[in-house]
Amino acid sequence: MILENKLNLSNQIELAKAEEKISKQKAKQLFDTGAIDKVEIGTFAGLSFIHAYLFEDIYHFAGKIRTVNIAKGNFRFAPVMYLEQSLKHIDNMAQDDFNTIVEKYVEMNIAHPFREGNGRSTRIWLDLILKAEIQQVIDWNLVDKDDYLLAMQRSVVKDIEIKHILKQALTPQIHDRTLFMKGIDVSYYYEGYSEFRTEEL
Repeated sequence: MILENKLNLSNQIELAKAEEKISKQKAKQLFDTGAIDKVEIGTFAGLSFIHAYLFEDIYHFAGKIRTVNIAKGNFRFAPVMYLEQSLKHIDNMAQDDFNTIVEKYVEMNIAHPFREGNGRSTRIWLDLILKAEIQQVIDWNLVDKDDYLLAMQRSVVKDIEIKHILKQALTPQIHDRTLFMKGIDVSYYYEGYSEFRTEEL
């Protein structure tokens, strides 16, 4: 099923290409215009701002809580009827050290508040919390795709693995533009998008 979109595209491959190109351009702008500094740290409102910024030119639902239940493989994300409650709970979760930040990130992943584009938005959101609270970010280039995706699947039951993987990739280069752009490329690669390089758009 192809998602209804503002580009009026009805071909899945064309939409994927357009989505990657436009939202990567927006991710680049988010950093370069300083809009990223306006994001509320560690809240759903902050995540919603990021999601709307990346996807508002493509989808009507950008930044809005989903109204349908969604699943990936055998895993069902938070049911719509409990979603707002879940997001309030996540807003109130601690974020004062690496472990509590990753726990909050795992919970937001389980909530999966948007129809599409959750992973890409939430990884930016995670880095902003890490940057604000422990003055470090993740060098996503050091995080293997398969290891990451498996650890995220398992994090629903036990988060020790994802904590280990992300801790190994921490860097104090919190203002490094190149690191941010490469991180966007890797984040998109996790989701199967690797047609364009953010830096070149």
